[in-house]
Amino acid sequence: MPDEIMITLLGKPGCHLCDDARAVIERVAGELGVAWEERDITQSEADYERYWEQIPVTLVNGVQHDFWRVDEDRLRAAVGKLR
Repeated sequence: MPDEIMITLLGKPGCHLCDDARAVIERVAGELGVAWEERDITQSEADYERYWEQIPVTLVNGVQHDFWRVDEDRLRAAVGKLR
């Protein structure tokens, strides 16, 4: 059995692109049965310094997958490769 797959959305409150990314991630994670989480970059100085120009940022198992916009097909394919 493969290790658990985790999709992470890095964003901040009031970010409309983050809202769009959240909807895609929720849909893909739900359909594929994988876990996802959301982190607010304003709550972590390290996250803020690293990602503030790129949000929303999508990580798959801790590795940066996408930024600004989430391509649903690309995310689905990346998760599928880990299964």
